[in-house]
Amino acid sequence: MFTGIVEEVGSVRAIEASERVARLDVEARVTIEGVDIGGSIAVNGVCLTVVERRPNGFLFEIGPETLSRTTLRNLKKGAPVNLERPLRFGGSLGGHLVLGHVDGVGTVDAVTRVESTARVRVMLPSRDLEPLLIPQGSVALDGVSLTVAALGDRSFEVMLIPHTLAVTTLGRLEPGHVSNIEVDVIGKYVLRSLALRGTT
Repeated sequence: MFTGIVEEVGSVRAIEASERVARLDVEARVTIEGVDIGGSIAVNGVCLTVVERRPNGFLFEIGPETLSRTTLRNLKKGAPVNLERPLRFGGSLGGHLVLGHVDGVGTVDAVTRVESTARVRVMLPSRDLEPLLIPQGSVALDGVSLTVAALGDRSFEVMLIPHTLAVTTLGRLEPGHVSNIEVDVIGKYVLRSLALRGTT
């Protein structure tokens, strides 16, 4: 369980893919503290298990399903990645509850700079996610907790403040970029419950 508050931007040192698994080596300095082998780290919003600690970083193994469902398959050496350690009991919930389970990969359609902020429109991969997004609701984009500013036809918009632009990878967004999307888990449970009751 995470909060969508990115602790640092790490860097991909290496990624090696095979038919069964990919091995991802990420440089980190802040998030390495207090995380042991077997622990979890959110990498661009994807919950991964640490299989090896290395000097100033981690090694992860990524299965075929995760590669097929997320943007991690597109990572290259040197790519920046948002990193966050799991939420600890008694810790501050600064964003919203984020599981690190990606619901789909969206495509940035437009980035509009408004003084020192940015308004970003993201196209959804399918209409299946539309019922799970509401105005002023929560959404995680590449692991960053954001507020939905507006909804469109198979799309949503978010506003990025200067701090978010500076301390996450979202400051590098441009049209055509693909991003991991995780909708609010509460909405998923509500929709599932209604579906089982036959009211949707």
